Amino acid sequence: MTAPILASTRAELAELLAEARRDGRRVGFVPTMGALHEGHASLMAVARERVGAEGKVVVSIFVNPLQFGAGEDLDRYPRTLDADLVIAEKEGVDIVFAPSVDEVYVGGQPQISIEPGPLGAILEGRTRPGHFAGMLIVVAKLFGLVRPDVAVFGQKDYQQLALIRRMVDDLSMGIEIVGAPTQREHDGLALSSRNRYLDAEQREEALHLSRALFAAQEAAASGAHAALDAARAELRRAKAVDVDYLEITATDLGELPDDVPSGTEARILVAARVGTTRLIDNMSLTIGSN
Repeated sequence: MTAPILASTRAELAELLAEARRDGRRVGFVPTMGALHEGHASLMAVARERVGAEGKVVVSIFVNPLQFGAGEDLDRYPRTLDADLVIAEKEGVDIVFAPSVDEVYVGGQPQISIEPGPLGAILEGRTRPGHFAGMLIVVAKLFGLVRPDVAVFGQKDYQQLALIRRMVDDLSMGIEIVGAPTQREHDGLALSSRNRYLDAEQREEALHLSRALFAAQEAAASGAHAALDAARAELRRAKAVDVDYLEITATDLGELPDDVPSGTEARILVAARVGTTRLIDNMSLTIGSN
Protein backbone atom coordinates (compact mmCIF):
# COMPACT_ATOMS: atom_id res chain seq x y z
CA MET A 1 0.00 0.00 0.00
CA THR A 2 1.34 3.42 -0.94
CA ALA A 3 1.90 5.94 1.82
CA PRO A 4 -0.05 9.18 1.51
CA ILE A 5 1.80 12.26 0.35
CA LEU A 6 2.19 14.80 3.16
CA ALA A 7 1.50 18.42 2.24
CA SER A 8 2.12 21.20 4.74
CA THR A 9 1.53 24.27 2.57
CA ARG A 10 -1.26 25.55 0.37
CA ALA A 11 1.03 25.48 -2.65
CA GLU A 12 1.95 21.84 -2.09
CA LEU A 13 -1.70 20.87 -1.72
CA ALA A 14 -2.70 22.76 -4.86
CA GLU A 15 0.05 21.09 -6.89
CA LEU A 16 -0.94 17.63 -5.71
CA LEU A 17 -4.60 18.18 -6.58
CA ALA A 18 -4.02 19.91 -9.93
CA GLU A 19 -3.53 16.67 -11.85
CA ALA A 20 -6.64 15.08 -10.35
CA ARG A 21 -8.73 18.07 -11.36
CA ARG A 22 -7.29 18.10 -14.88
CA ASP A 23 -8.21 14.43 -15.26
CA GLY A 24 -11.72 14.99 -13.90
CA ARG A 25 -11.19 12.75 -10.88
CA ARG A 26 -13.50 13.17 -7.90
CA VAL A 27 -11.97 14.44 -4.68
CA GLY A 28 -13.15 13.20 -1.29
CA PHE A 29 -12.24 15.11 1.86
CA VAL A 30 -12.13 14.20 5.56
CA PRO A 31 -11.28 17.17 7.81
CA THR A 32 -9.85 16.16 11.21
CA MET A 33 -7.89 17.55 14.14
CA GLY A 34 -5.65 14.50 14.16
CA ALA A 35 -5.22 11.98 16.99
CA LEU A 36 -6.87 9.61 14.55
CA HIS A 37 -8.69 6.43 15.55
CA GLU A 38 -10.96 3.84 13.95
CA GLY A 39 -13.81 6.32 13.86
CA HIS A 40 -11.76 8.57 11.58
CA ALA A 41 -10.69 5.51 9.58
CA SER A 42 -14.36 4.75 8.89
CA LEU A 43 -14.79 8.27 7.47
CA MET A 44 -11.83 7.72 5.15
CA ALA A 45 -13.39 4.46 3.96
CA VAL A 46 -16.64 6.25 3.18
CA ALA A 47 -14.75 8.96 1.28
CA ARG A 48 -12.97 6.31 -0.79
CA GLU A 49 -16.27 4.59 -1.54
CA ARG A 50 -17.77 7.88 -2.71
CA VAL A 51 -14.95 8.88 -5.07
CA GLY A 52 -13.95 5.41 -6.28
CA ALA A 53 -10.58 3.85 -6.86
CA GLU A 54 -9.59 6.52 -9.37
CA GLY A 55 -10.54 9.43 -7.14
CA LYS A 56 -8.38 11.23 -4.61
CA VAL A 57 -8.98 11.11 -0.86
CA VAL A 58 -7.59 14.03 1.15
CA VAL A 59 -7.40 14.09 4.96
CA SER A 60 -6.58 17.31 6.77
CA ILE A 61 -4.95 17.32 10.21
CA PHE A 62 -5.24 20.70 11.85
CA VAL A 63 -5.94 21.63 15.47
CA ASN A 64 -7.96 24.77 14.93
CA PRO A 65 -7.37 27.33 17.70
CA LEU A 66 -10.46 29.36 16.80
CA GLN A 67 -12.86 26.65 17.97
CA PHE A 68 -11.34 26.30 21.44
CA GLY A 69 -12.61 28.57 24.19
CA ALA A 70 -10.79 29.88 27.23
CA GLY A 71 -9.90 27.06 29.60
CA GLU A 72 -10.45 24.33 27.01
CA ASP A 73 -7.84 21.77 25.98
CA LEU A 74 -6.11 23.46 23.02
CA ASP A 75 -2.62 23.14 24.49
CA ARG A 76 -2.99 19.52 25.55
CA TYR A 77 -5.03 18.30 22.59
CA PRO A 78 -3.07 15.26 21.32
CA ARG A 79 -0.80 15.78 18.32
CA THR A 80 0.17 12.38 16.89
CA LEU A 81 1.11 13.01 13.26
CA ASP A 82 3.33 9.93 12.79
CA ALA A 83 0.64 7.58 14.09
CA ASP A 84 -1.99 9.46 12.08
CA LEU A 85 -0.05 8.87 8.86
CA VAL A 86 -0.02 5.13 9.56
CA ILE A 87 -3.83 5.08 9.83
CA ALA A 88 -4.16 7.19 6.69
CA GLU A 89 -1.92 4.80 4.78
CA LYS A 90 -3.91 1.79 5.96
CA GLU A 91 -7.10 3.41 4.61
CA GLY A 92 -5.55 4.23 1.24
CA VAL A 93 -5.57 8.02 1.69
CA ASP A 94 -3.78 9.85 -1.13
CA ILE A 95 -2.93 13.17 0.51
CA VAL A 96 -2.61 14.30 4.13
CA PHE A 97 -2.74 18.07 4.50
CA ALA A 98 -1.15 19.08 7.82
CA PRO A 99 -0.67 22.85 7.74
CA SER A 100 0.55 25.20 10.45
CA VAL A 101 -1.72 27.81 12.01
CA ASP A 102 0.04 30.54 10.00
CA GLU A 103 -0.54 28.59 6.79
CA VAL A 104 -4.28 28.35 7.40
CA TYR A 105 -4.73 31.83 8.84
CA VAL A 106 -2.40 33.84 6.63
CA GLY A 107 -2.11 37.34 8.08
CA GLY A 108 -3.61 36.36 11.42
CA GLN A 109 -7.15 35.80 12.59
CA PRO A 110 -9.74 36.24 9.81
CA GLN A 111 -11.59 39.54 9.70
CA ILE A 112 -14.58 37.92 7.99
CA SER A 113 -16.51 35.42 10.08
CA ILE A 114 -19.37 32.98 9.53
CA GLU A 115 -22.29 33.43 11.90
CA PRO A 116 -23.72 30.03 12.95
CA GLY A 117 -27.19 31.51 13.48
CA PRO A 118 -29.93 30.01 15.67
CA LEU A 119 -28.74 26.44 15.08
CA GLY A 120 -25.38 27.37 16.59
CA ALA A 121 -26.88 28.88 19.74
CA ILE A 122 -28.31 25.68 21.23
CA LEU A 123 -26.71 22.60 22.84
CA GLU A 124 -22.94 22.87 22.21
CA GLY A 125 -23.29 26.49 21.14
CA ARG A 126 -24.98 27.40 24.41
CA THR A 127 -22.26 25.65 26.40
CA ARG A 128 -19.26 26.69 24.26
CA PRO A 129 -19.74 30.26 22.99
CA GLY A 130 -17.75 30.95 19.82
CA HIS A 131 -17.01 27.29 19.15
CA PHE A 132 -19.15 26.91 16.05
CA ALA A 133 -18.08 30.21 14.52
CA GLY A 134 -14.47 29.02 14.77
CA MET A 135 -15.37 25.61 13.40
CA LEU A 136 -17.28 26.96 10.41
CA ILE A 137 -14.57 29.39 9.36
CA VAL A 138 -11.89 26.71 9.30
CA VAL A 139 -14.13 24.23 7.46
CA ALA A 140 -14.97 26.91 4.90
CA LYS A 141 -11.28 27.71 4.45
CA LEU A 142 -10.38 24.04 4.06
CA PHE A 143 -13.20 23.57 1.55
CA GLY A 144 -11.76 26.47 -0.42
CA LEU A 145 -8.27 24.97 -0.38
CA VAL A 146 -9.26 21.37 -1.19
CA ARG A 147 -12.36 22.10 -3.32
CA PRO A 148 -13.76 18.61 -2.74
CA ASP A 149 -16.66 16.97 -4.51
CA VAL A 150 -17.66 15.22 -1.31
CA ALA A 151 -16.74 15.73 2.36
CA VAL A 152 -17.35 13.19 5.13
CA PHE A 153 -18.07 13.98 8.78
CA GLY A 154 -18.98 11.76 11.70
CA GLN A 155 -22.46 11.76 13.21
CA LYS A 156 -20.94 11.77 16.69
CA ASP A 157 -20.54 15.54 16.23
CA TYR A 158 -24.17 15.76 15.15
CA GLN A 159 -24.68 19.49 15.63
CA GLN A 160 -21.44 20.21 13.79
CA LEU A 161 -22.64 18.07 10.89
CA ALA A 162 -25.97 19.90 10.82
CA LEU A 163 -24.26 23.31 10.77
CA ILE A 164 -21.87 22.32 8.01
CA ARG A 165 -24.77 21.10 5.90
CA ARG A 166 -26.57 24.38 6.51
CA MET A 167 -23.47 26.41 5.60
CA VAL A 168 -22.94 24.46 2.38
CA ASP A 169 -26.59 24.92 1.40
CA ASP A 170 -26.87 28.58 2.40
CA LEU A 171 -23.60 29.58 0.71
CA SER A 172 -24.17 27.38 -2.38
CA MET A 173 -20.81 25.66 -2.00
CA GLY A 174 -21.77 22.71 -4.20
CA ILE A 175 -20.19 20.05 -1.98
CA GLU A 176 -21.89 16.78 -1.08
CA ILE A 177 -21.83 16.38 2.71
CA VAL A 178 -21.99 12.83 4.02
CA GLY A 179 -22.68 11.98 7.66
CA ALA A 180 -21.10 8.67 8.67
CA PRO A 181 -22.36 6.58 11.63
CA THR A 182 -20.70 6.90 15.02
CA GLN A 183 -18.13 4.19 15.70
CA ARG A 184 -18.09 2.64 19.17
CA GLU A 185 -15.90 0.48 21.36
CA HIS A 186 -17.12 -3.04 22.13
CA ASP A 187 -18.80 -1.75 25.31
CA GLY A 188 -20.60 1.10 23.57
CA LEU A 189 -18.32 4.05 24.32
CA ALA A 190 -18.23 6.39 21.33
CA LEU A 191 -14.77 6.63 19.82
CA SER A 192 -13.20 10.02 20.50
CA SER A 193 -9.69 11.44 20.44
CA ARG A 194 -10.36 12.73 23.96
CA ASN A 195 -10.96 9.22 25.34
CA ARG A 196 -7.20 8.93 25.79
CA TYR A 197 -7.46 11.49 28.61
CA LEU A 198 -9.53 9.06 30.70
CA ASP A 199 -7.99 6.79 33.30
CA ALA A 200 -9.52 3.36 33.90
CA GLU A 201 -12.00 4.58 36.52
CA GLN A 202 -13.05 7.58 34.46
CA ARG A 203 -13.52 5.43 31.38
CA GLU A 204 -15.92 3.21 33.33
CA GLU A 205 -17.83 6.31 34.39
CA ALA A 206 -17.93 7.55 30.79
CA LEU A 207 -19.88 4.44 29.80
CA HIS A 208 -22.94 5.94 31.53
CA LEU A 209 -23.29 8.34 28.58
CA SER A 210 -23.78 5.68 25.93
CA ARG A 211 -25.80 3.51 28.33
CA ALA A 212 -28.13 6.45 28.90
CA LEU A 213 -28.66 6.84 25.16
CA PHE A 214 -29.25 3.11 24.64
CA ALA A 215 -31.74 3.20 27.53
CA ALA A 216 -33.54 6.07 25.82
CA GLN A 217 -33.72 4.10 22.58
CA GLU A 218 -35.35 1.18 24.38
CA ALA A 219 -37.85 3.40 26.17
CA ALA A 220 -38.69 5.60 23.16
CA ALA A 221 -41.59 3.34 22.14
CA SER A 222 -43.41 4.70 25.18
CA GLY A 223 -42.80 8.31 24.15
CA ALA A 224 -40.24 11.10 24.33
CA HIS A 225 -40.76 11.73 28.06
CA ALA A 226 -40.21 8.04 28.84
CA ALA A 227 -37.03 8.06 26.75
CA LEU A 228 -35.67 11.12 28.55
CA ASP A 229 -36.58 9.68 31.96
CA ALA A 230 -34.75 6.44 31.14
CA ALA A 231 -31.62 8.33 30.10
CA ARG A 232 -31.71 10.50 33.22
CA ALA A 233 -32.10 7.43 35.44
CA GLU A 234 -28.97 5.90 33.94
CA LEU A 235 -26.96 9.11 34.37
CA ARG A 236 -28.01 9.31 38.03
CA ARG A 237 -26.17 6.01 38.56
CA ALA A 238 -22.89 7.71 37.64
CA LYS A 239 -20.65 8.85 40.49
CA ALA A 240 -18.44 11.30 38.63
CA VAL A 241 -20.28 12.53 35.54
CA ASP A 242 -21.17 16.23 35.39
CA VAL A 243 -23.86 16.62 32.72
CA ASP A 244 -23.89 19.78 30.59
CA TYR A 245 -27.05 18.84 28.73
CA LEU A 246 -29.28 15.91 27.86
CA GLU A 247 -31.96 16.72 25.30
CA ILE A 248 -34.23 15.07 22.75
CA THR A 249 -34.76 17.07 19.57
CA ALA A 250 -36.12 16.65 16.08
CA THR A 251 -33.62 15.22 13.59
CA ASP A 252 -32.89 18.78 12.39
CA LEU A 253 -32.25 19.76 16.05
CA GLY A 254 -35.49 21.73 16.24
CA GLU A 255 -37.91 21.38 19.15
CA LEU A 256 -40.29 18.44 19.25
CA PRO A 257 -44.00 19.22 19.70
CA ASP A 258 -45.57 18.39 23.04
CA ASP A 259 -47.69 15.70 21.39
CA VAL A 260 -45.18 13.78 19.28
CA PRO A 261 -46.84 11.63 16.59
CA SER A 262 -46.11 7.91 16.82
CA GLY A 263 -43.17 6.87 14.63
CA THR A 264 -41.48 10.28 14.72
CA GLU A 265 -37.72 10.14 14.19
CA ALA A 266 -35.76 12.15 16.74
CA ARG A 267 -32.29 12.58 18.23
CA ILE A 268 -31.07 12.39 21.81
CA LEU A 269 -27.87 14.29 22.57
CA VAL A 270 -25.71 14.42 25.67
CA ALA A 271 -22.59 16.28 26.79
CA ALA A 272 -20.83 15.79 30.10
CA ARG A 273 -17.53 16.10 31.89
CA VAL A 274 -15.85 13.02 33.28
CA GLY A 275 -13.07 14.37 35.44
CA THR A 276 -11.59 17.18 33.34
CA THR A 277 -12.57 15.54 30.04
CA ARG A 278 -15.63 16.73 28.16
CA LEU A 279 -17.39 14.11 26.03
CA ILE A 280 -20.38 14.24 23.70
CA ASP A 281 -22.58 11.53 22.20
CA ASN A 282 -25.92 11.15 20.47
CA MET A 283 -28.23 8.51 19.02
CA SER A 284 -31.31 8.30 16.85
CA LEU A 285 -34.71 7.56 18.41
CA THR A 286 -38.06 6.47 17.05
CA ILE A 287 -40.73 7.95 19.27
CA GLY A 288 -43.82 5.81 19.92
CA SER A 289 -44.90 2.55 18.34
CA ASN A 290 -45.15 2.27 14.59
